[in-house]
Amino acid sequence: MADIETEVLVIGTGPAGSTTAALLSTYGVPNVVINRYHWLANTPRAHITNQRTMEVLRDLGREVEDEVYLNAMDQSLMGENVFCESLAGEEIGRMKSWGTHPLSKAEHLLSSPSFMNDLPQTFMEPILFKTACKRGTRARMSTEYQSHVQDADGVTTTCLDRMTGQQITIRSKYLVGADGGNSLVAETENLPFEGQMGVGGSMNIYFRADLSKYVKHRPSVLYWVMQPGADVGGIGMGLVRCIRPWNEWLIVWGYDINEPAPVVDAKMATDVARQLVGDPELEIELINANTWTVNDTYATQMSKGRVFIMGDAAHRHPPSNGLGSNTSIQDAFNLAWKLAAVLKGQAGPALLDSYTTERAPIAKQIVTRANQSIGEFGPIFQALGMTGGTDVEKIQANMDARCDSTPDAEAQRTALNEAIAFKKYEFDAHGVEMNQRYCSDAIVTDGQMEPDFTLDADLHYQPTTWPGARIPHVWLFDAQGNKCSSLDLAGHGVFTLFTGLGGKAWADAAAQVASDMGIVIEAHVIGPRQQYVDHTGDWARAREVGDAGCIITRPDQHVCWRHDGGEVDHASELLRVLRTILAKQEG
Repeated sequence: MADIETEVLVIGTGPAGSTTAALLSTYGVPNVVINRYHWLANTPRAHITNQRTMEVLRDLGREVEDEVYLNAMDQSLMGENVFCESLAGEEIGRMKSWGTHPLSKAEHLLSSPSFMNDLPQTFMEPILFKTACKRGTRARMSTEYQSHVQDADGVTTTCLDRMTGQQITIRSKYLVGADGGNSLVAETENLPFEGQMGVGGSMNIYFRADLSKYVKHRPSVLYWVMQPGADVGGIGMGLVRCIRPWNEWLIVWGYDINEPAPVVDAKMATDVARQLVGDPELEIELINANTWTVNDTYATQMSKGRVFIMGDAAHRHPPSNGLGSNTSIQDAFNLAWKLAAVLKGQAGPALLDSYTTERAPIAKQIVTRANQSIGEFGPIFQALGMTGGTDVEKIQANMDARCDSTPDAEAQRTALNEAIAFKKYEFDAHGVEMNQRYCSDAIVTDGQMEPDFTLDADLHYQPTTWPGARIPHVWLFDAQGNKCSSLDLAGHGVFTLFTGLGGKAWADAAAQVASDMGIVIEAHVIGPRQQYVDHTGDWARAREVGDAGCIITRPDQHVCWRHDGGEVDHASELLRVLRTILAKQEG
């Protein structure tokens, strides 16, 4: 007999684990989440929060979304990435990032009802964890996962109660490993990975100091310091990241992965901070320091039987592009509704196979993109003449040469400007964040071809209702004239059907099919004198089907089927499609 029994056991309370627990509890699924430590995140680690992640939090409830905005650094302060010789020294260049360029800002506003922001993990994690616990999740801190065994009916997990030293067992129907980059859950299941761990070494130095005189006039979350002859870490680049404007900071500095990791004490931390800030008299209050490794690996299979992995357990990469916690939270949004549907008997177990089919390609994409972004700093080093040796005076002369009035200096400045501008693929890659499209048995295309991207798919979001894509955001209006996003009409743990005045038969069929299948299908007829009205015509342009057609979204707001109208048995078609998506056989 197990000590604890539950429907789903979640290992880890980070962004992936806490979001999974919060969603499951919101969907009415009993779950337990454990954390080997007695605290939540104690360092700011992940921080960039993109629009798609904010949509997930909005789906959890406006109170969750609002609390994020309340604690986050506003998008307007995320600002322009600054490249400099030190914070006090000469500025080398800058670029508008994170949707702050006017053209990018317009695209952000058109793409989502939610806003990008900067929320350190020390703030995000407690919001998600609290939401889970308030809605019914049972949480155990100081409880360390040790092993698990799965059988035909469930999973038995052995844990160590670190407060008492006693072993306990937890019996669950499903197990979710959100246990980080050294995942024991993934190791126990021997899940396959591609890539390499430990390709580089970094240190974090988390401290307090008032640096407002160096940065307040040029707000940013990232200040890239290019220094020849740096006495810590060799010749290269350091990052000074703003945690709280303008007195809480995190320095990221590399070390040779082939050498033992350095011991970062108060003296070393102060020396590095003085060096990168450019103030030899700077005094800091050291909060925390640690070392970590840069990884370049992803799971090609994210589940086996009743066991799933997500977050850093499945995709292990540097923080480039700010994709880590975002992808983790989106993993949870993909899996949680499927677990709920299966556990409630609304779907067959085969639905769960679509999790790895849909999310493993995303894991590969973001790990590849994040590591590629590191390499894309190379042209900046080349333009500054910082490559090819350790002669400090020569490198400084190369950097100074850009200030001359010669044709060579002009060419150097041009190359530098182009190299910095190209970093938009890391710092303004809106398409990477928003263009995720799924292909699996939980999507029915009926042979419809995926539309080509008309713009760069990494940089620009392309809205489409092609099955597999997230439903486009447009503003609709209720009878009182209040705005409501099309995304707000979708999600919330249920399927949603959208149609026009010519497609009321779809709405009637949805009610019948929902009753027959024991599921919930929200149906919205959008048009004049209906509950929601398309005053601007934006929905008519975005929906890509006729007024008599329909679009169905899954609980994660991804379109799972659409039909352009015409003569059809509406109920039979919906029944066919939803049985396919939910892997639910007739009877």
